[in-house]
Amino acid sequence: MPPMPEPRTILPDPHTTPRFAGVCTFCRFPRLEDVAPAQSPVDWAIYGAPFDGGVTYRSGCRFGPRAMREASQYVKNYHIEHDIHLPDVLSMADAGDSPVRSFSCKENADTMAEFARSLGDPKHTKLFAIGGDHSIALPNIRATWERRGKPKGGLALLHFDSHVDTLDKTLGERYSHASPFIRAIEEGCLDPTRMLTVGVKGPLNSKDDLVYAREHGVTIVTYEHWRREGAQIIADFLRRIGDDETYLTFDIDCVDPAYAPGTGTLSVGGFASHEILSVLRSLRGANIVGADVVEVLPDRDPTGITALLASHAVFEILCLDAVRRKG
Repeated sequence: MPPMPEPRTILPDPHTTPRFAGVCTFCRFPRLEDVAPAQSPVDWAIYGAPFDGGVTYRSGCRFGPRAMREASQYVKNYHIEHDIHLPDVLSMADAGDSPVRSFSCKENADTMAEFARSLGDPKHTKLFAIGGDHSIALPNIRATWERRGKPKGGLALLHFDSHVDTLDKTLGERYSHASPFIRAIEEGCLDPTRMLTVGVKGPLNSKDDLVYAREHGVTIVTYEHWRREGAQIIADFLRRIGDDETYLTFDIDCVDPAYAPGTGTLSVGGFASHEILSVLRSLRGANIVGADVVEVLPDRDPTGITALLASHAVFEILCLDAVRRKG
């Protein structure tokens, strides 16, 4: 029997170092500064984005990265459905938290993008941001697009959310959590004709909330639409984008608040936990080059189930890249 290959990510042995002990990093990954330069470049730098200055209702998700780190201590490494042991395939590290500018959404986006650009090997390391509100997606998308060589037309996007987040302005603010994708499209980072938004549900403020996305070619799949034929629509979209470089953004409020109460803009009637995990697994084959998971609000999550589900979403997304690399 051939010897087992050395794992790409060195993790504490849970049989000797219990999961409730040690430094609390995402999924117990090593800190980025502790990964020896002699090792191969880190595949994914996971970092916190503790900012919630862009929320339009309930604040508090600035504490989301801390809660998700804590919840992720019990995320294990072997994915049953994909038959993959994640640390064997990917080199992953916790890059700490980005500095934030708490009183300006635009300044925060610029500050976060600058931080993200500095992480790992810009030609190799992919960026995974943990929010924070959804406004933090813009700087991570911007930095990802730049590190991929600024592909003409922008990246494709897989977007899970109760809201389309393409409003031009909310309460006078153009960089809030309601506007990351319209700004990213304007900057050339995203191609709206290769953007799939899944899980939208109402009620909305008005029908006008959908106008920009529909006029610019975004494919919108409401939760009810997904229940009827969503699996086929997602499969068709994946076939259409093929190997195109794709960013994945995941707002925890796409999940029904019965399963994820810890978020600031609750929208009832969404995915159950097992449904959203199945949807993420169905993305197998997508060329994911950057990602974020956002909008976890610990104060509204007394049992920690929202943070736990969000940390599992991080694991599922990383596994998509691992499965693709393994072929």
